Amino acid sequence: MPPDKPEAAPVDHLRFHRVHAHLTSTFGNDTFALKAEAFARFFGTPTFLGAQTVIVLVWIVLNITGITHFDVYPFILLNLAFSLQAAYAAPLILLAQTRQAARDKAQSEADAQHREDIAIANIERQAQAAQTTQQLLELLEQNTRLTELTKQLTERIETLTCEMHDQFVRKP
Repeated sequence: MPPDKPEAAPVDHLRFHRVHAHLTSTFGNDTFALKAEAFARFFGTPTFLGAQTVIVLVWIVLNITGITHFDVYPFILLNLAFSLQAAYAAPLILLAQTRQAARDKAQSEADAQHREDIAIANIERQAQAAQTTQQLLELLEQNTRLTELTKQLTERIETLTCEMHDQFVRKP
């Protein structure tokens, strides 16, 4: 049975962005700003567009058919409602865009800092690799010198051994 692999800890992919989490957007994080942004985001949804279309159609049908007469043709009250909606929608949409731009800027800064940290770490690893390579080359050089010295000493011992052997063989 193969040994079980230790389970890898989950990676926090936003760990480099958390440094910038304290940054508040231009309009803050109060309830009004958050609600205004949510409302501005709602303006572009299919739900809002569908609901607005249904309300306008019902408004026009009720007034044209004579079921009610609160805004007869040319629908001045409906025009006023659209103007009021536009007067509030435009600043809310600009608020949402400004807040998103602030978030994008913080994310961009976090990404740039992360890339810089990676570049610095890479330079440090390259320097360490160069230092390790230099140490290995020095060790190889020392090993080569020791090997040559060992060879010379071995040859010298062999020569001396031969000389001693020759002297003992001649003496009898």
